[in-house]
Amino acid sequence: MTSSPLKLGFIGLGIMGAPMCGHLIAAGHQLFIHTRSKLPAALAESSATQCTTARGVAERADIVFLMLPDTPDVEAVLFAEDGVAAGLKGSAAKVVVDMSSISPVATKDFAKRIEAVGAQYLDAPVSGGEVGAKNATLSIMVGGPDAVFERVKPLFEKMGKNITLVGGNGDGQTAKVANQIIVALNIEAVAEALLFASRAGADPARVREALLGGFASSKILEVHAERMIKRTFDPGFRIALHQKDLNLALSSARQLGVSLPNTAQAQELFNSCVAHGGAAWDHSGMVRALEKMANFEVGQKAPA
Repeated sequence: MTSSPLKLGFIGLGIMGAPMCGHLIAAGHQLFIHTRSKLPAALAESSATQCTTARGVAERADIVFLMLPDTPDVEAVLFAEDGVAAGLKGSAAKVVVDMSSISPVATKDFAKRIEAVGAQYLDAPVSGGEVGAKNATLSIMVGGPDAVFERVKPLFEKMGKNITLVGGNGDGQTAKVANQIIVALNIEAVAEALLFASRAGADPARVREALLGGFASSKILEVHAERMIKRTFDPGFRIALHQKDLNLALSSARQLGVSLPNTAQAQELFNSCVAHGGAAWDHSGMVRALEKMANFEVGQKAPA
């Protein structure tokens, strides 16, 4: 499939989307792109063709990738008057691949509506953040028909490493929500541990180094603990986006009759950060909410 250039579309060229799109261009494919914001310089200088509407992308491309912030954004790009669906009509071989992180319930509806105009649909949210997008090491969780997944898989392999077909449409998004629960609770655990260590008078950097060699080791401890210690909270993955993902988890849990008490606690910490101007902080900035309650920061010298 990847031995000859394909006509691909990419809509949503932000922190994640721009490098993901860049990998497809680097693989030799013909890209048709659309973004509401300023086109990143690297893509402006590439071979990609910029389209003025999402419909224009869908008319020209055989497979259209989306990487957008939230459920309403995806719905608008797909089904507005000049949206993707309008450019798909009569094109049974075309595929829409939504790599955004959005509602599993809405995803199932979007898939049916895209299938109704004759095209096919995959939901394929990712984990790995900006670093994973730039290094093409994203974990990609896919929902949709087996045959469509196999068709698109070689393209996923240009953007990620751990690529899993979870099940039918919506199951990829369900896996991503589960991922975001685990990540949020791990960030909270690391933040609490470093705050405790600092307040007890230990060097949090050396505590982190010691813990990385034991059972508490994790990617969060490796990457996000370092950000907490060095006070570097540029995203990364913005708190506002993780807050959105936990909203999906909590609202879905209510529909299912499931209690997620620790997820709710993590969301309250994110809410506190946003209330103090931290919507654009990296999600490791959750530690600041705990620090505010303790009136003490990670790395601060403990009183004698």
